[in-house]
Amino acid sequence: MTIDHISELHGLPVYDFPRAGEEDGPLPAAETVAWRLARDPFRTDEESFDLCWERFLDTVDPARVRALVLGAGAYGTEDSGDDPEETAERLAAAAGRLTGLRALYLADLTFEEAELSWIVQGDVSPVLAAYPRLEELAVRGSNGGFEDEPGLRLTPLRHEHLRVLRFENGGLPREVVQGLVACDLPRLERLDLWLGDEYYGRTTTVADLAPLLAGDALPALRHLGLQNSDVQDEVAAAVATAPVVARLTSLHLGLGTLGDAGAEALLTGQPLTHLEELDLHHHFLSDPMMRRLREALEPFGVEVDLGEQEKADEDGSRYTAAGE
Repeated sequence: MTIDHISELHGLPVYDFPRAGEEDGPLPAAETVAWRLARDPFRTDEESFDLCWERFLDTVDPARVRALVLGAGAYGTEDSGDDPEETAERLAAAAGRLTGLRALYLADLTFEEAELSWIVQGDVSPVLAAYPRLEELAVRGSNGGFEDEPGLRLTPLRHEHLRVLRFENGGLPREVVQGLVACDLPRLERLDLWLGDEYYGRTTTVADLAPLLAGDALPALRHLGLQNSDVQDEVAAAVATAPVVARLTSLHLGLGTLGDAGAEALLTGQPLTHLEELDLHHHFLSDPMMRRLREALEPFGVEVDLGEQEKADEDGSRYTAAGE
């Protein structure tokens, strides 16, 4: 799976904030695009991300900015990006100016800029605390670094306006899930967790997901994605009997190692015919199992995504869509 730069955030097209002296005509109105800020730390003629950030705040009307995408320079590996704590402090310091900000994407990096498992992250709760009216947060990467910091974390907090939360990584630390279920997020409607591969740092287990699957932690949840996992069959089996599923409209269990055993658990578990969408793309299902899923769900109007049928290696091993 090739991980590219995102092209849209919060319903707005992503627009690259130009380098100094490279502006091509007037800039778009601040509220009409998702502004992407990134600078190559290895270019000797490149302004630093810090200078780029200050120039951005002085160039656009920050109070009208609705969505921000932070890429290279703000994030990266230990050798190619700022410390995530510094980036969080930079965002927090600008909160009084970015009063209209509703969506943030942290670490929009391609594999050419940093492999997914190499992207250093930290605690994202200070960013959420600084922006109490934020509605959407997406975070790529989970690695530790910088003075042995532990990597991606979510310290428990209450946030009254967050509706969309997405963690994309090759290995999700269990501390993130533990922090998530301890948070008070009364309006969260969409949650996507890439669980990842144990080889690339996944410490989250299916047991860690139990409080989330019980359905009590996030009362407004309508979409759940538990994806990109090397234990996808076990995840599917847990989801098959999870109380939270009854109130979902969409369920994403793709990008991982899902096989016939996991799909069988879904078919023999609680009904899924109330769903609008079941996304299993990138899977290891047999043709007969794919037919059974379609026959069981599509007559009820469920959109079933079974794209990217993969084949196990000769030794039977399977792989996630995004790891290293």
